[in-house]
Amino acid sequence: MKKSRFTEEQMTGFIKQAEAGIPVKEICRKGGFSDATFYKWRATYGGMDVPDARRLRELEGENAKLKKLLAEAHLDMHALNSAFGVKR
Repeated sequence: MKKSRFTEEQMTGFIKQAEAGIPVKEICRKGGFSDATFYKWRATYGGMDVPDARRLRELEGENAKLKKLLAEAHLDMHALNSAFGVKR
């Protein structure tokens, strides 16, 4: 997963500024990111506080690791089955 140059605090801060009434175009111009990035952040982190956003990112990383382990286990099982000639 690509590392963002913005922290969770900054992302949620930008979202809170928009909720306070500052135009999104102005927030994006000052922050140096696109409107699409802002709306993606809002879809992901909207309504969250900083600890919630951090926990979400940790869970996403853990989920990616578990998916990788599961894929490797299935690959090993498939290799063993094909090596011993087991038909399915």
